[in-house]
Amino acid sequence: MPRDTLFLLPPGFAANGRREFCPECAELWGLLSWYPALKETLDIVYVGIDHPRAPITALLSEGRHNAPTLVLHADSPRAESVPYTQSNGHTYLPSARLIAKHFSALHGTPVPRGH
Repeated sequence: MPRDTLFLLPPGFAANGRREFCPECAELWGLLSWYPALKETLDIVYVGIDHPRAPITALLSEGRHNAPTLVLHADSPRAESVPYTQSNGHTYLPSARLIAKHFSALHGTPVPRGH
């Protein structure tokens, strides 16, 4: 089975003179801890806080470097109910809620509240 690539910021990083974390990335780590089978479908790549985030922009082009971002493998299934984005020949989702909605549609996890 093809593996999609999930780009996340690390659980803690230095920014603004203090240690911080990304709430959206933490939201996905929570989902992955509740449903560990999802990890088997993913290659998880940590990116730094500084822009541009080269591993993401190398795939999607300049200006597209949000974390979290899920880049789908070319052969990965898509859900009709999810608004995917295309760039540089890749299909991707640039937010935790869209990624969770994708997991829900394709892997049967619960839908994020409000979606």
